[in-house]
Amino acid sequence: MSLRHAPFEEAADFTIGLRPIAEADWLEGGEADPAARKDPLAAAHRDIVWGETEGSCPGQAEAAELVAAALGAPLEGGDLPPLLAAARRTPDDLVLMEKTHGEWRVSALSLCAPTFFTAHEVLGRALGDIHRPVHGFERRFLTRVVRIFDGLRPGLVLERRNWSVVNSPETFTPQSAPIRARIGDIDPARAGAELFVRVERQTLRRLPRTGGALFTIRVWLSPLDELAGDPPRLAAFARAWGEATADFRVYKRLELYDGLVAGFLRGHGLPTRPGKL
Repeated sequence: MSLRHAPFEEAADFTIGLRPIAEADWLEGGEADPAARKDPLAAAHRDIVWGETEGSCPGQAEAAELVAAALGAPLEGGDLPPLLAAARRTPDDLVLMEKTHGEWRVSALSLCAPTFFTAHEVLGRALGDIHRPVHGFERRFLTRVVRIFDGLRPGLVLERRNWSVVNSPETFTPQSAPIRARIGDIDPARAGAELFVRVERQTLRRLPRTGGALFTIRVWLSPLDELAGDPPRLAAFARAWGEATADFRVYKRLELYDGLVAGFLRGHGLPTRPGKL
C-alpha cells in the first residue's frame, strides 16, 4: 500500500486541520473489493468492527444513499444494516454521528481499520469522551470541534489527515498491546522495513435530511524504507519527528520508537533533533 498522503509534511502536532474538498473527491477508492477484507472481519469480530444504536436506521439509510451516489451504483446489502451495507463497498470506515441529549454521539459505525480502539468502545459516546486519550484535546480543541459539527452545512465536505508510526503492516489493529510488545524484537538494521508510517485520511459531511454527520476514516500504510526513496518526503518526516510536541508524542507513544527511528534516519544522513534540517 503506497502512502498517498503525507500530513507530516504540514504539521508535527495534533491539529483539527479540516479543509474543504470537492464532493467528487470525497471517497478515494483504491481497493478493488473492500468486502473481501471487511466481511471476514465482521464475521469473526462483530463487536470490534460493527455497532449501531436504537433509532439510528434513518441516519444510516441516508449515509448509505450518499455512498451509493458517490459510487454511482446501488448498494446490495440484503438484510444488513444500511451503514454496514455501504461500508462493504468502500475502503473507508464509516461513522455516523448524531446529536442526542445535546451532544454529538456515535450512533452507528463500521470499523474495519481501527487504530487501537473498537466499535464497542466508542458506540454511543460523545465527542469529548472519544477524544479523551488525545492529550490536550478537551482544552485545545473540543469547543471548536463541536462548533464545526453544529455548523456543518449540506454539500460541504471537509477533510483532515493525521499520522503516527507503528510496527505493524496491518490495517486491522484494534489493540495496541500485542503490537507494541513486539517492538523489542525489532533488529535496528531492519527498522526501515518493520516500522510503518500510518496515515488516517478523514472526512466529514452533513446528512441534510436526518441532520446527522457522516465521518469517514481511510488508513494508508507505508514502511519507512519507502520514504527513503523520496528524499524530500523523508526529510519532512525527520523534521516532524524531531519537532513533534510533547502532547503529540505522548498520545502517539512516539517515545517507544525513538531509538529505532533515530537509527534509521542517521543511516540516511538525517539528524533527528529539532532545528537541524
